[in-house]
Amino acid sequence: MKELGIKQNFLGIEKKYSNYKDSQIVVLPVPLEKTVSYGKGTSKGPEEILKASHYVEFYDEEQKRELCFEKGICTLEAMNLQKLSIEKALQKIHKEVAKHIDEGKFVVTLGGEHSLSAAPIMAFHERFPNLSILQIDAHSDLRNSYEGSKYSHACVMARVAEFNSNIVQVGIRAQCIEELEIKKNKGIKTFYAREIKMGMYGENWHELVVNNLTENVYITFDVDGLDPSLLPATGTPEPGGLFWDETMNLLKAIGIEKNIVGFDVVELAPTKYHPSSNFVAAKLVYKMLNYAFIDR
Repeated sequence: MKELGIKQNFLGIEKKYSNYKDSQIVVLPVPLEKTVSYGKGTSKGPEEILKASHYVEFYDEEQKRELCFEKGICTLEAMNLQKLSIEKALQKIHKEVAKHIDEGKFVVTLGGEHSLSAAPIMAFHERFPNLSILQIDAHSDLRNSYEGSKYSHACVMARVAEFNSNIVQVGIRAQCIEELEIKKNKGIKTFYAREIKMGMYGENWHELVVNNLTENVYITFDVDGLDPSLLPATGTPEPGGLFWDETMNLLKAIGIEKNIVGFDVVELAPTKYHPSSNFVAAKLVYKMLNYAFIDR
């Protein structure tokens, strides 16, 4: 696939640090939007994250490094999935992600609706033994089907649990009774947002999350996991979400103690009324990269 140049790529970095051959990190924009059920616009998410990333500083003051120049970040052109069924689209995404993993790249997938995440998770599951999945989300996404489709964004983790139920959920605050039963049957660990805020997991709840993860961790980050006061531009902005510093503390703890093998950031639904959401999502991607490559 074509590499995006300095005017379009993640962070707006020159070719020396953004060509495929020399970059350790690959950013794959996946503007999939086929099953959204409330607020729409996730197909514009990847493009707006890339645009907003040009205003994110290269230097991370916490890690005291410019990761983009150390590792190189190649951004590929957006995948064209418009004419494909959801099943065919997921197959194409899986094949694309798998190809880059096999090339030794650290793959970041930008969505798009959350249904796409089953494809990269499958690719990583096939290549990393004893993989666990950290799901940061407002919703469990464990419905067996929704609005007539088992590939709906509301069903993505149910599809993942069919081949890997080693899932840890954080930030959940919207769940139906069917999802609760699936969670129990599959042994999925859930840290509910309200219970986190009420102190039910103690002050060291981050460590409890980490302890429930295996050595190799894939992170699927639905931006509605964050509180809508921080990021309102998403399809279903549930109140009572995670705030920035507590989220960064969790991601940092995972980076220190585990091996983050890849991640996706999904469900940004850009709107002219909340342009700051695009920047928050772009900043989130770069912070997650810094934690994935943290010096242990």
